[in-house]
Amino acid sequence: MKNHEWEHNLKQQIPNLRRYARALTKNATCADDLVQDCLERGWNKRNSWAPGSNLRAWLFTIMHNLYVNGIRRQQMHQNFLDESTTSQIAHDNDKSYLVRDLEVCLSRLKPEYREVIILAGLENLSYKEIALITDTPIGTVMSRLSRGREELRQLMSGTGKAKLVSVK
Repeated sequence: MKNHEWEHNLKQQIPNLRRYARALTKNATCADDLVQDCLERGWNKRNSWAPGSNLRAWLFTIMHNLYVNGIRRQQMHQNFLDESTTSQIAHDNDKSYLVRDLEVCLSRLKPEYREVIILAGLENLSYKEIALITDTPIGTVMSRLSRGREELRQLMSGTGKAKLVSVK
């Protein structure tokens, strides 16, 4: 594939990358940095992309890996999710109450639950695509999605964290 074709295909994915990055980071500046890093890495590694395969999933995988690595680095120094993010979301007057509540509740989920919910709900990706992006088995994706949705349901209803029952 020629560079101008590759560039055109890459540019078409930018809105999807921005949306996913914003959902992950909850911060426009951090999201733009994450998209930039992803595009740079994608451009530099374009020879490793298999033509005919899903470019969006390939780029989401790159973004996922960059995000996870960033969290790991940040966790060595501090907790990556602080109360200022939650309070900023809660006081944002430009959004409806429901959207703000959803954002707050999503931010309270474990990162692995939040990520699969975002990929399935916002990006409308299949279990298989999510498994490829997150490098986890499909069964794990399905489990995380189910548990994450249940916990999100409980948080949105105001009853607190979901109590998962072990079935033997």
